[in-house]
Amino acid sequence: MYSREDDLGWAQSAAFKKAFSIDVDIEFLGVWDTVDSVGIIPRRLPFTASNTHVRHFRHALSLDERRVRFKPALWHRVHPATAQLGVQPGEMPKAAPPKRHQQSLNVKPRPHHQKSLVQHERDFEASSTCHRDNTPTDVEEVWFAGCHCDVGGGSVANDVTNSLARIPLRWMIRQCFVLKTGILFHREMMKPFGMDPESLYPEVKPRPPPVTSLPAAYESSSDTLCEETEDLKDALSPLYDQLSIAPAWWLLELLPARVRYQKHDDTWAKTLTVNAGAPRHIPRQKMQGVKVHRTVKLRMEAENVAGGKYHPKADWKVEPIWVD
Repeated sequence: MYSREDDLGWAQSAAFKKAFSIDVDIEFLGVWDTVDSVGIIPRRLPFTASNTHVRHFRHALSLDERRVRFKPALWHRVHPATAQLGVQPGEMPKAAPPKRHQQSLNVKPRPHHQKSLVQHERDFEASSTCHRDNTPTDVEEVWFAGCHCDVGGGSVANDVTNSLARIPLRWMIRQCFVLKTGILFHREMMKPFGMDPESLYPEVKPRPPPVTSLPAAYESSSDTLCEETEDLKDALSPLYDQLSIAPAWWLLELLPARVRYQKHDDTWAKTLTVNAGAPRHIPRQKMQGVKVHRTVKLRMEAENVAGGKYHPKADWKVEPIWVD
């Protein structure tokens, strides 16, 4: 049970869930360049192909990562046959509604603005119930300039002011507010990486056009926030390609590696390949387009990029959808 994906394993896991578990819905799942880095011997956890309980999924992806051990793990589309396995929507036992105890004559009812935490949770539960059973996950995967650690962070020290990793971080935080997730942030902690809290709450303001040149009097230490200026500074930051920085990675590039991918009919296939530093493949371009952050265009058009004119390693065959 929970270790095998044959008919018996699915039946046992479904029975266990009905008896001892509850449905847990995930309001928002944001990830940075998740990859299939599972070691030399391929291994995979069972029951991890997809998750139908995620309401909003956001994924920041790297355009320039080339290592075979860092192939992107994109959102897995549910195959119709897999959707019929396990506990089906509506089959989980429902909890009894809470009993409403009569207020004591000596206790004054709470004003509306003084609701208890439990009552707020019940209100949110009621408002989100409509999503649970049938609404598909809202998925958005956006491509950014840089390699794996340029997107998820880790390429530069914490005291470095500008880096490529700050761009997907700001995008992800903005998505938290756009989708009204209710995630709380410290206002003052947002300013050091170039975000103005007033532009996000109580309403998310539309972003102005991108800045294409730095003001003559611009100082990175200024207290005046301008996210567009920070975008440009970050977009022109160095890119850290580990195949160039640490050549030992090439040993794995020249060995045969097994790669899994999802075909157009949502089934899975495996292939044996020698990657040899080949760029990433962006799938399903003609079917669903390619979403690319607008700072990639800034970097492509800039003349003063460290390392010379920028051309993304991963190639798109269609006109990209520029995302801000």
